Order: sequence, then structure tokens, then C-alpha cells
Amino acid sequence: MQVATLDNIDSLADGLSNYLGKDQVNSVRRAYFYAQQAHDGQFRRSGDPYVTHPLAVASILSEMHMDHQSLMAAMLHDVIEDTGITKTAIKSQFGNTVADLVDGVSKLNKITFSSRAEAQAENFQKMAMAMAKDLRVILVKIADRLHNMRTLDVLAPDKRRRIARETLDIYAPIANRLGMNNIRVEFEELGFSALYPMRANRISAAVKRIRGNRKEIVSQIQTSLEACLEREELPGWTTGREKHLYSIYEKMRSKRKSFSEIMDVYAFRIIVDRVDTCYRVLGAVHSLYKPVPGRFKDYIAIPKANGYQSLHTTLFGMHGVPIEIQIRTEEMEAMANNGISSHWLYKASDDLPSNAHIRAREWVNGLLEMQKHAGNSLEFIENVKIDLFPDEIYLFTPKGQIFELPAGSTAVDFAYAIHTDVGNSCVACRISRRLAPLSEPLQSGQTVEIITAPGTQPNPAWLSFVVTGKARSNIRHYLKNQKHSESVALGRRLLNKALAGFGAQVDSVPKENIDAVLQQINLKSVEQLLEEIGLGNRMSYMIAQRLAAHGNVSSSDEQTESRNQDTLAIRGSEGMVMNYAKCCHPIPGDPIVGHISSGRGMVIHTDDCNNISDIRDNPEKCLEVTWDTEVEGEFSVELQVELENQRGIIATLATTITGAEANIEKISTLERDARFSIVNLSLNVKNRVHLARVMKRVRLIKPVSRVTRVKSRKVKKTIKHALGAH
Repeated sequence: MQVATLDNIDSLADGLSNYLGKDQVNSVRRAYFYAQQAHDGQFRRSGDPYVTHPLAVASILSEMHMDHQSLMAAMLHDVIEDTGITKTAIKSQFGNTVADLVDGVSKLNKITFSSRAEAQAENFQKMAMAMAKDLRVILVKIADRLHNMRTLDVLAPDKRRRIARETLDIYAPIANRLGMNNIRVEFEELGFSALYPMRANRISAAVKRIRGNRKEIVSQIQTSLEACLEREELPGWTTGREKHLYSIYEKMRSKRKSFSEIMDVYAFRIIVDRVDTCYRVLGAVHSLYKPVPGRFKDYIAIPKANGYQSLHTTLFGMHGVPIEIQIRTEEMEAMANNGISSHWLYKASDDLPSNAHIRAREWVNGLLEMQKHAGNSLEFIENVKIDLFPDEIYLFTPKGQIFELPAGSTAVDFAYAIHTDVGNSCVACRISRRLAPLSEPLQSGQTVEIITAPGTQPNPAWLSFVVTGKARSNIRHYLKNQKHSESVALGRRLLNKALAGFGAQVDSVPKENIDAVLQQINLKSVEQLLEEIGLGNRMSYMIAQRLAAHGNVSSSDEQTESRNQDTLAIRGSEGMVMNYAKCCHPIPGDPIVGHISSGRGMVIHTDDCNNISDIRDNPEKCLEVTWDTEVEGEFSVELQVELENQRGIIATLATTITGAEANIEKISTLERDARFSIVNLSLNVKNRVHLARVMKRVRLIKPVSRVTRVKSRKVKKTIKHALGAH
């Protein structure tokens, strides 16, 4: 039904006069008439004049008691995009703040979260930037989306589904993160009905069917709760909570529960006057019905990240019926329903920002920090999705400071939550005063102490167990920078080695030669070129040839020969761009060869490794390398030990190896028969001399009959031979 739009602005203005001054209401009116004129002749799909949409958006914001600038921005939010009126024109009419808000919302309106992950991620980054400038931008956008969801029926089915999916994936979690529960629920219900109409109808019909049976039990429980409060002379009122369709569906899907299991739980909310009454009511209901152990949560003492506060408990009711109870004050109830918008709902003009506002601002700043460190937009959206759906645990520092992290977080996540530098230099942790592995998942209520050491750096293995976006993006950022500097250093050494054949060095090549080659291969700087060489994406000797071809140096046969004879020394400290092949496990002292592998850098193989025999003499793929006399580090090697079965022999073997200062990485046993076994060991040693010392000590163990070093290509054959197979 169409209503004359002027009546609507009048009725909106009447409502606004309850909390805004006369001048502010007039400013909102002026913005409305400006929008009406700008959108003149434009209509929505429903056939209504277009101006009904901005008016409805402003109306939603007025229910949140938003300030007059937000309401003006709501009236004008489509003007820049749809009518050709510029930001400058709005600025001259309504001032800088309103123009910036309108511009921010207009940019968000251009965002379409398409199914293509890359585009979606790029757009989310823009949204984070807009939120950072002014949080009201996202509130206007949420109100805009809410009105669009309420009028979704007029759209084509595929567009309806796309908008619903986007709302469930992006806008409902943002509303939740900002504590706006009422809007989150409406987003979820409308999105669910549009995306899965048949599922929504079936669950709705099932809820209606059992509502009659539930009514009696609900009123019985409610009566007993109210009688209990009266007996204890505690002020408060009780209300039964209906479960929403989408939350029923999500629980059925994620927890694999049947509809009847979910509907067997009865939920109530008790609203009281003060915080201390909350705890007294908790005591009263716990004496009325027995509480379910482990199901009590105190979100008053430790609020959720979005500012939500309440006491939660589950009771065994009459006939063993589970009852979920939330106890909170009226202010907490308003906060739970309106979240960040309750900052505007309750604040006086001279008030400082509320806790919700500060928390929301911290969250947005956290998003921006993640954006800065994320390598690309997909990595950013992956981190944000983790951040938007937290199942929280609460942890303490030794000084009693509280941190909230997603469930499954580890000490490394905790270290990065404290500060990026603490995370980067973290080496160990104490969980509730005991030394524990960094990868151990933390539990709510634990005290975590992070032990740091100067000069340490993040371990790539951490990426396999960290949970938070902040930890993941910071580790990746650090490793990326480290890999960059290591690949540049290796690239410089490789190019210098190749240029030596032309009697030159990188630093002695004329700048014009370098610029000409960079232009040819479409790279911007020498550093980029060196990185590409270090990562194995470009061949050093081919780049050297090009550099020489552009200059006055020419390569004689003698120089070519000297180039081939010149070898690169492996120091063991090259980092992530130097890899040691897992097929042949080269160690210092072994004759070796370097294989240039695209994206990985250089992979070192033993000279006789079967896996590179085909390309061994190809100068484009392989490089002559040797061990540096000062080589450092530990290198992996595999041993096979044949021994007689005896009690405690594995322990003796392990003690002997660690006594020879070698570290055991992996150990596995294969029984040959009742008397003999074969033990396969993966060890870390310094060089061949160290390995010889380890093998000598192992041979001295009485039950050991044979010790051999294994190259993977020979493992199967050796085991078959040892087992007497033909």
C-alpha cells in the first residue's frame, strides 16, 4: 500500500522530536526534500517512488536513536550514485561530515559480494576502510541492507538468493560483531527464508505444530520461576524465549541434532534492576532447580567481544526437562539487542564513547592491521571470516589481564593478541604455571605466560596450528619479508657466479645494461630481478648472458669453461630459499649438486641421486655447488639398523644416539621375525664425520648386527632384502 510520502516524513519528524532538537529535525527534513527532488521520476521495483527507500532507511536508524547526521546521510545515501549529484554539492548543502558519510555509504553500495572470492575479498577490504573512517557508515549501510531484505520479494529468484547469501555471510556476522542482536536475527530469518524457502517453511510448520504442546510446559516453568523471585523478594520479570528458525536450522546442521532434541530445551530470560540482583537471582534459580555442571557462563564479569553481558545457566527442570536461563539488567538487555547503536541510544551529547563503541573501534583497527599484513585480499577475507565467527575462550596474563580468543587458540595466538612483537619473539609458554608446547589448544580460564627471547623469529610450522587471523597474517607477513631478503641474497650470489664467467660482477655491470635487461623481462628493479633468480623463477646464467650481450664484455671459451668450473658454496644459513632434498638427504661432506626449482629456490641433492640423473648435465636446471668450509646447521639423514629383539633395545638405541649429540626426528620399527627387527631412524647431524661417529657408537651396541645409511630410492629394496623377499 502506498502512503503519501509527505505524511511519512511528518510522522518520522514527530518521532525524531522525542530525542533530537528542533534544528536537527529540520536538517533531516531538508535532506529528505533534497533527496526527493534528486530522485524525482525514479521508482523501485515495487512501483513505489524511489524516495520511500531512503526514508525507510532513516526510519530504521531513528528506532536506534541515531544522530541527525546519520539520518541525513540515510536520506542522501543513493544520491551520489543514482542521480549524478556530486559529493561537493552535498558538502556545500549539508557540510563535510554528512558528505563524508554519504560518500562512504555510496562506496559501500558499489560493493557486490559476487561468488568470485577475489572480488568479494577486495570489497570487504573497502568496507573495512570505510568503517575505520566513521563507524556510522556501516550502521547506515546495515539499515539500507535491512530495508532491502524486507522488500526482497519483488526481485528475481537468482538475485534474491545472491543478496540473501551475502547477508548471511557478511552483514549478519557484522551486526553480531557490533552487538546488534535484533538486526542480526532479522537478517538471518529473512536471509534463510529467501535462500532456502522450503527448509524455512518446513521448520516453521514443525515449530507451529509443537507450539501448542510446549505452551503448557512453558507457562508452568515461568510460573515457578516468578513464584521463586517473589518468595526471595527479588525484583524482576521473566519471559520465555522463542527459538528462531535459522538458529534451529544451524544447530541441526552443525551439531547434527534432530529437531526434537533442539526443541526439548526451554529458554527463559530474567530481567532485573541491578547487577548484584543478577547474582542473587542466579542463586535463587539454582536452589529451585539443579544446575547442569559446566554449563554456567558469567558474561557480566567477562563481557563478550561485542559488549554482550549476561549470566547463562542451564537447569534440570521438572521431569528432567533442560531449561536455559539468561539473567541480565535492563541496560544489558538494550545493549544485547542494539549493540553499538545503543551508544547513540543512551549517550548524552557530552558523554564519552561507550564501551561498545570503543570495542567496535578496536575491532575495526584490528581489521586494518590485518589488511596491512595480509599478502592479498583472499588471505585477508580468510582471516576476517575467522574473526567474525569466534566461539570465545577467556584467558588471563600472569598479571590478571583478560584476553578473549576464538576456541582452539594456542599460546602463539595469545602471544600475538598481546602484541605483534611478543608473537614474533615467542619461544615457549607456561600454561597455568606448567611448561607446555606452543601448539597446545588453550582452555577458558587458564593463565598463560609467554616466554620470549631476543633475536628469535616466527616458525613456519606455527601456521599449521594458529587459529586467529592476527597471528596468521603476522606470521605470513614476517616469513614473506624474510623469504624476500633471503631470495635476494641467494639471487645475488647466483648471478655473481654466472657473471664471473664474463669477468664481471653485479655491481660492475653498467646501469644502462641492467635497465635494458629489466625492460626486456618487464621487471622494475634489480632487487626484483635478484629475488626472481633466488626463487628459481629465472635462470642466472641466462640473465648473465643478456647483461653481457648489452655491454662490451664478450664470453670466450676459456671464460665459459671457468664459469662452469666455478662452484657456489653452501653455507647452511641461506634460510627458506635453500632446501635439502628429502629423496637423498644430503649432508656436509657428500658430493652435491644444486637443482633450481621454480618458486622454491635451490634444492640440494647428492651427486648420485636418481631423481636428478636425467637433468644432471643440464646447465639450465642444475648448478655445480659445494659445501662451504664453515657450513653450519643440522641436516636430516636416514639410518637403517638391523638388530636382535631385546627388552628396552629401542631406549638403548635412542640414548646412544642422543649421547652422540644427534637429534632423533622420527623412529619406526619393522619386525622381520620373532628374533630380528629393522629400525628406521631419521636423525639430525652436523656432517659426515658426525654421522660416522653416531654409526660407530650404534654398531657397538651388542644386539645390533648392521647399520646403514639410507637413500630413499634404496629403502624398499633394502627392506625386501632384509626380510628375505624375492
